[in-house]
Amino acid sequence: MSRKPMVRPGGRSARVQASVHTAVRELLAEVGRDALTVPLVAHRAGVTPSTVYRRWGDLQELLSDVAVERLRPDTAPEDHGDLRSDLTAWAEQFLDEMASPSGRAYIRDALLGDPDGGNAGQCSAYAAEQIDAILTRAIDRQENTPAVETVMDGVVAPLMYRILFRPAGLAPAYARRLVAELLDPRAGRTA
Repeated sequence: MSRKPMVRPGGRSARVQASVHTAVRELLAEVGRDALTVPLVAHRAGVTPSTVYRRWGDLQELLSDVAVERLRPDTAPEDHGDLRSDLTAWAEQFLDEMASPSGRAYIRDALLGDPDGGNAGQCSAYAAEQIDAILTRAIDRQENTPAVETVMDGVVAPLMYRILFRPAGLAPAYARRLVAELLDPRAGRTA
């Protein structure tokens, strides 16, 4: 059963979503994932289990929805004065956050409870918005910039692959190298 789209962005619907999301985050911290149940979440949120099932379908879809919300950046990327510095700092921070145990759990939850692929697309859109902000600043400074999709393919995609499938030994130097190779393709070549 897929989660139903929210009809009203405000009012009771928004309050229910906020209280259920808060309950999930609190309970994950208190009892852990293995003890988490829809009735437990509903009780903490002050709603009926049927409300949770009707809106999210099952526990995995609820966890997925919470994860997507937690993966949303809450600030604009920092301005370090030039494209290379901005993009490098962003890539290092992205790697640090997403490769952390909680970041990996959120990624896993976002993907597992997403039968239609919408959550993965939303997470991708968050990264693209951040990249776009960095590139717009660089354009305003009259720097040459790649396209958003070029950065997504050259930096974000390899970072996500390594975070999900080959996390051992993943370090900030990898993020720096991806940015350097994107901005100067000769940087990755050896003589």
